[in-house]
Amino acid sequence: RLRAVGSPLGLLSPLVTDRLGHLPSDALRPSDLDALLVTERIFGPLGAAVQASVFITLATHPGLRAEADRLDAADAALDDTVDPHDPRVEELAAQHCAHHEALLHAIEAAGLDVAEAKLFETYDAEASGEEDPRMSAFEAVTKMPYGFSAARTRCMELTARLL
Repeated sequence: RLRAVGSPLGLLSPLVTDRLGHLPSDALRPSDLDALLVTERIFGPLGAAVQASVFITLATHPGLRAEADRLDAADAALDDTVDPHDPRVEELAAQHCAHHEALLHAIEAAGLDVAEAKLFETYDAEASGEEDPRMSAFEAVTKMPYGFSAARTRCMELTARLL
């Protein structure tokens, strides 16, 4: 499949590569591909195909990509020296929430949400009713090699609450 597609996108299922096929070859970053591969492993092709909307949007909206990069750098700065109750943690969570809202707006403006709805309809129509042998999302997350600081964990929790 990798040879057939002719790019690292061949590592992903056809459902995902079909959504990304219109992008220039350098539009996705290696970290984007990694995220899609992990998502596909945990949530299956449908989960990764839905997540692809975010990467399509980031690839086509440089301002949103720049803000995502800035937020990633700010997240990385939330190391063990930062108190989880530092006001910067709450401020960063609010910025994450605002960025997420801007991403959703851009996804809707591009009609990618409609494409996602069609994916769900197709998936539901083709579902065989058999149980999928993949591990649960909780199991997968507990196996991730991440060790987030208390401040970063609190920022993620606050962001989730705000959304």
